[in-house]
Amino acid sequence: MMSADNLPKRFAAALFLLALGLPCTLLSAQASDAASLRQQTPPHRSKKSYIEARLNILTKRLDLSDAQQSAVKTILEERQQQTLRIRRDPSISGSARIERFRALQDTTVQRIRALLTDEQKKRYDPLASRQIQSTPERSVEDWLKATTPK
Repeated sequence: MMSADNLPKRFAAALFLLALGLPCTLLSAQASDAASLRQQTPPHRSKKSYIEARLNILTKRLDLSDAQQSAVKTILEERQQQTLRIRRDPSISGSARIERFRALQDTTVQRIRALLTDEQKKRYDPLASRQIQSTPERSVEDWLKATTPK
């Protein structure tokens, strides 16, 4: 039989063991949650797979020949290297960085267009969205004039 004197000691021991076991259980649950989250998260695309995906899109849209595909792949790889250089250069300000990225994109488009036939050039216009965005923006005053009853 248990004596009344041993009861607090046993209770303290049980509480101590519970306190030790609870964090282990929580850590184990967190580890399993993290593992399941890793399984659900799709892997990041590698730099090579981005180039391959872009090349596949261009090949399908423009019906590129094998020689054109090889040349476009080289252009895309060079653009990627230059992009990383621009991104990592701490001496470039934000606006200058944007201008360099735009210039790099323009150069890339020109280099790819130089490889294309006239028929392919008609289907290749990646800068069209930028031209649409560069239309003059309407001001708040223009909006007020248009929406104010006369």
